[in-house]
Amino acid sequence: MASFDIVCKTDLQLVDNAINTAKKELVNRYDLKDELCDISFDKKSKLIKLEAKQEMALQTLIDIILSKFSKQHLDVRLLDLGDKPRPSGRLMLQDIKIKEGIEKEAAKKILQHIKNFNNKLQASIHEDQVRVNGKKIDDLQDCISELRRQDFELPLQFENFRS
Repeated sequence: MASFDIVCKTDLQLVDNAINTAKKELVNRYDLKDELCDISFDKKSKLIKLEAKQEMALQTLIDIILSKFSKQHLDVRLLDLGDKPRPSGRLMLQDIKIKEGIEKEAAKKILQHIKNFNNKLQASIHEDQVRVNGKKIDDLQDCISELRRQDFELPLQFENFRS
């Protein structure tokens, strides 16, 4: 029986490269010269921390990070920009989480879409990934191409294709 896994993984080295180039641009930006801006990245907790004097400068930092992510060919949907900026003394702080794995609700949407697409395939949730099984390799390949056309608000990768 053939199978493959649907996952959402992040290359943390590419994220680190994007953050480092964003820091270099931050030093050279004239409009952020007196804003006390800083960008830091914690690989263990997968968290980007932003600091700035004003909320407008904080938004500029986010724009810089988004542009550097796209230049590193990273999907910007990996970033969780849901947190609001919070004041801390004289600075504004914001944390940006990096999404890793498929959440339960997104996995349920993927399962439902696979069942609607092809009844011959069996899909199941395993922790933070979805495994799809089927008898024919062609059905699995059609499923992969169909899932690539859909937008689940996550960058999906397809791994462990076995026949």
